[in-house]
Amino acid sequence: MSEINKDVPATMRAAVYRGVDDVRVETVPVPLNGDGTLDPGEVLVRIDTCGICGTDLKKIHAGSHTAPRIFGHEMAGTIAMVGAGVEHFAIGDRVMAYHHVPCGECYYCRKQTFAQCETYKKVGCTAGFAAAGGGFAEYIRVMDWIVGKPGKTAGLIKIPDDIPFEQASFIEPVNTCYKAVRLLGLQADETVLVIGQGPIGILLAALARRTGAAVLTSDLYEERHAIAARFGLDRPLDARGDVVAAAKAATEGRGADVALVAVGADALIRTAMDAIRPGGRAMLFASTQHGEAAFDPAAVCMDEKTLMGSYSASVAINEEVAQLVFAGYRDGSFDLTQLISHRFALEDAAAAIDLASHPQAGSMKIVIKP
Repeated sequence: MSEINKDVPATMRAAVYRGVDDVRVETVPVPLNGDGTLDPGEVLVRIDTCGICGTDLKKIHAGSHTAPRIFGHEMAGTIAMVGAGVEHFAIGDRVMAYHHVPCGECYYCRKQTFAQCETYKKVGCTAGFAAAGGGFAEYIRVMDWIVGKPGKTAGLIKIPDDIPFEQASFIEPVNTCYKAVRLLGLQADETVLVIGQGPIGILLAALARRTGAAVLTSDLYEERHAIAARFGLDRPLDARGDVVAAAKAATEGRGADVALVAVGADALIRTAMDAIRPGGRAMLFASTQHGEAAFDPAAVCMDEKTLMGSYSASVAINEEVAQLVFAGYRDGSFDLTQLISHRFALEDAAAAIDLASHPQAGSMKIVIKP
């Protein structure tokens, strides 16, 4: 049995999803057992920073999940309580928590397709109600399979003292982007077109650039291109113009080797396919809503173009991604706090979600600070 931490209150504030487009800041119980303890292998984390992700917004607006729930999964904070048997983490440790970790043994795990593992699909962090991440709250409960065991990289990552929580809150989204870039197997003589320069688009483009490939970035807003330039992304394309023609002009008429679609707009799939050369690859990164999209099947068959996708994080690169995020902050080459445009208190979570749902030229990553 875990020890009760008397400094942890019985209740907390949280942004609770109550139905479609309905998020309310309420007082709810801290996610502990009825006697104030945790189950063996679990930890309780006091949240410092939680980013708002596009997948959180889709769930809030589409009603794809039952209510009530507390969303939020790009989170970092401090351990406030540990359960029995937890020896490699202690109260006061600074951590970030992934909300999904695979079993490591099933067919999909053996094929390194972790996001399709049934255990991975279970959410391992909660602030109460049905587990949904919980980062839009003061405290989250991290389940035992996320905490892991000594010597085994699971889903709870220690944050060094010199790394801000805001930087560490990007570890999960960086993992998802790094996974996608690795799947592409980019080579130094290739050209990549990244469609969309929101926070995720910039992460994808910056990581692609680190492979040595040339990177073109497309967006509607000059303000976003200016932020992208801080990460060395200096070949912007105006999305109000002919992006396909611009990509071909930059590649001796061939088209880009790769197009990464960082916007969940089905019409852009055709744009991506048209913008790549014969034998090129188009990767969908933000198409997480079911639907139908038109593209030319002969482009796949006769032109030998590949249409592919990448979803969520890979546990196999957790440690590598953490070190990339830490080192990038220390040397300034990957200071992701530059992507944060707005910081909201938890009490203003509804306003934060509204702004994130209606992106503007000057809005980028929006975080909640419980």
